[in-house]
Amino acid sequence: MELAQEAGLDLVEVAPNAKPPVCKILDFGKYLYEQSKKDKLNKKKQHTVVVKEIRMRPKTDEHDLAYKLKHARSFLEQKNKVKFTVQFRGRELAYKQFGVNLLERVIESLEDVAKPEGDIKSEGRNMSVIMTQK
Repeated sequence: MELAQEAGLDLVEVAPNAKPPVCKILDFGKYLYEQSKKDKLNKKKQHTVVVKEIRMRPKTDEHDLAYKLKHARSFLEQKNKVKFTVQFRGRELAYKQFGVNLLERVIESLEDVAKPEGDIKSEGRNMSVIMTQK
């Protein structure tokens, strides 16, 4: 402690559980500043995953589907995940096969740039699949 006071620095305990405990003499304020700079730099480099959702109905027409797939391609090029959701209303729920066929067409048409993350899931009145970039 005397050495640290003479140098005008702080005595920082690095490893308190070691036998004997390990301490360093350093400027603690400068150390915290450098640590925060490192944290900011690491945070800047990380990429957050965004899930974009595209909703459809079981009777979505070919042109509408092509338009939605064009948007999905742009989302996938931006390294986002895309969740395709087919929403059923009323008696459409009795014909879930239309939704499965639609999602299979989506998977097939995007297989050159994306792959499905898991199987087609049915949740209540919705059926969905998440696509990620290859």
